[in-house]
Amino acid sequence: MATYQAATAVCQAIIDLLTANTFDSGLEFDVYTTSKFKDPMGEGVSLFLYRILPNTILRTPPGRLVNGQRQRIQLPVDLHFMLTAWGKDASMQTQIMAWVMRVMADYPILPFGLLEATTTVPVFHPNEIVEISPADVSTEELLQLWENLTPNNYHLSVPYVARNIRLESELLEEVGKPVQTRTFDYTDEPAQP
Repeated sequence: MATYQAATAVCQAIIDLLTANTFDSGLEFDVYTTSKFKDPMGEGVSLFLYRILPNTILRTPPGRLVNGQRQRIQLPVDLHFMLTAWGKDASMQTQIMAWVMRVMADYPILPFGLLEATTTVPVFHPNEIVEISPADVSTEELLQLWENLTPNNYHLSVPYVARNIRLESELLEEVGKPVQTRTFDYTDEPAQP
């Protein structure tokens, strides 16, 4: 059960994973917004989070806090992002992207330690992980995304999805006291036939 800061933490964890496993110390790694595509890095990898959707398959029950209070149902979300290779030439971009895909295949699960490595406040619980897998995005959708970012300026990219992110509610369920006895009220006279 993660806090609302989970999306930021997951994106940074992926950047940290790539940075720690880099094959070239001169590569840059950064989380991009749409404005950064206008002036991209020289050589490296960018992560662009383009969609956050509720996961319609995964449902989790309400949680229970240590003091016995119940939390509202968790909101499972999927983060859809693309990793883009930036390089001086096609050969370098291809090399970078092949390396990125290999690292992502080697580390399909982000553990708690990596997720919490750069956060200033607790975001995930110690037993939580996030699963990363290639996303099923058509070439047409990917090209349309690039056309909206930088018209006529496609760069080699691979879409991924991060799953198993369950956002917890900050609201607690109202719970009454347990029923101790039943009392029936017979003040009304039964109807006479």
